[in-house]
Amino acid sequence: MPTYEYECLKCGWKFERRQSIHEGPVRECPRCHGRVQRLVSGGGGFIMKDSGHDRTGESRSDCALNRTGKTCCGRDERCGKPPCGEGE
Repeated sequence: MPTYEYECLKCGWKFERRQSIHEGPVRECPRCHGRVQRLVSGGGGFIMKDSGHDRTGESRSDCALNRTGKTCCGRDERCGKPPCGEGE
């Protein structure tokens, strides 16, 4: 369940509520019963770690020549300059 942040327009109190995405927003301050507004916050988010391999299992540092038959600069053989020469 996501956590939403609210601020009371009457007393200024900020609070958070864990709510289902199907629930409506909180409308009343639990302390003073004033009107509240939902704040835009950064949220929790998540980070996906990258293994450095593409979907075929090959390392991204491999030259494109290994996968496509052409280097990143369009040549038929490695040019020795990065990124073509990175794996050497």
